[in-house]
Amino acid sequence: MLDIKRIKEDPEGVKAALRAKEVDCDQAVDKILALDEERRKLIADTEARKARQNKVSKEIPALKKQGKDVTPILKEMAELKAGLAEDAAKLDQVLAEYRTWMLSLPNLPDPDLVPGGKENNQPLRYFGEPHKFDFPPKHHVDLCLDLGLIDYERGTKLAGSGFWMYTGLGARLEWALLNYFIDAHVADGYEFILPPHMLEYQCGETAGQFPKFADEVYKIANPTDDRIHYMLPTAEAALASVYRDEILAEKDLPKKFFSYTPCFRREAGSHRADERGMVRGHQFNKVEMFQYTRPEDSDCAFDELVRKAEDLVKGLGFHFRTVKLAAGDCSASMARTYDIEIQIPSMNGYKEVSSVSNARDYQARRGNIRFRRENGKIEYVHTLNGSGLATSRIFPAMVEQNQRADGSVVVPEVLRKYLGGLEVIKKA
Repeated sequence: MLDIKRIKEDPEGVKAALRAKEVDCDQAVDKILALDEERRKLIADTEARKARQNKVSKEIPALKKQGKDVTPILKEMAELKAGLAEDAAKLDQVLAEYRTWMLSLPNLPDPDLVPGGKENNQPLRYFGEPHKFDFPPKHHVDLCLDLGLIDYERGTKLAGSGFWMYTGLGARLEWALLNYFIDAHVADGYEFILPPHMLEYQCGETAGQFPKFADEVYKIANPTDDRIHYMLPTAEAALASVYRDEILAEKDLPKKFFSYTPCFRREAGSHRADERGMVRGHQFNKVEMFQYTRPEDSDCAFDELVRKAEDLVKGLGFHFRTVKLAAGDCSASMARTYDIEIQIPSMNGYKEVSSVSNARDYQARRGNIRFRRENGKIEYVHTLNGSGLATSRIFPAMVEQNQRADGSVVVPEVLRKYLGGLEVIKKA
């Protein structure tokens, strides 16, 4: 949620910044300003009526004692009471509409971001060299089937299109990846969190996913009450609400967390021909990094999260690039995002395996997450998140890039200790 003070002080600047994100929010900003004016007027009217009501109520005993007729005053009191009730109803309606419009506004992009969409994304650096083969390489789907790593047919039978089932060494290899990520984050001093996989609506609202993207998640019907639950699309949705409606102490910041969860998403539309397999699906595994920081520390925290994601990809031996997203390619709730992109040979290009983002105080305002400085001043925290990492693209890149001419796949060295020292996966 944006700061209403900033909107009021520079509405045209806010509109221009949101247009850089390729979002036209001019009408929304104007509506918010009008509702804020109406809200303040109703509050002022209410305070005036209350003041008059208190004054009149104190006069009634004295008038009665003097034997004077209090009928006109009682009539005025009744009118004041009715007016207060009417103002309260109007204020509730205005506040609800005001909050709805405020929640609809995306986060402002950082000033240094290039306006526009993904065509304006900027590669910042490259690591390693693109993989080259001296034999016709196989697609990861064929490799996984030949080596018995994944059963696509039975995964579809169990849950439908967009699902798969890890089997045998494939399941162990997937778990080895997750263990590698977890061990790296523990070594860096991050706290391991295993959150619920089923969340309440407020979690999505705080993270900035709702109400705009409420139709992109799997909702859960609850026959016992009317609460809205959904399966988390990313652990960020849970971690962003850990301290919702709380005030932290400055000395306790930063808070550095990571979580392992399966992620559940309704992928809209059809997949491209080169996305067959496990590149895009309705359920995948991911380790997510998350930080709560003071505002002045969030830039350093962002750089730390980017470095951590890059180090994980380096450890697997991948060629990759780090890309600074243009304003319009950042998600609605983020002020800046860097993507770590690797090559999946069969897809003839780069695919994102980690997005590291800084929400600034946008999520904290939505979730009322604050901290108290040593001098007693209370401010909103900054929140940051980053994939560290998701496996659904790491796995296919790993088997494709590490394949050999005989159809076997070399296990990355960092994963071998989790597989009993296994160096090469061969066809049984």
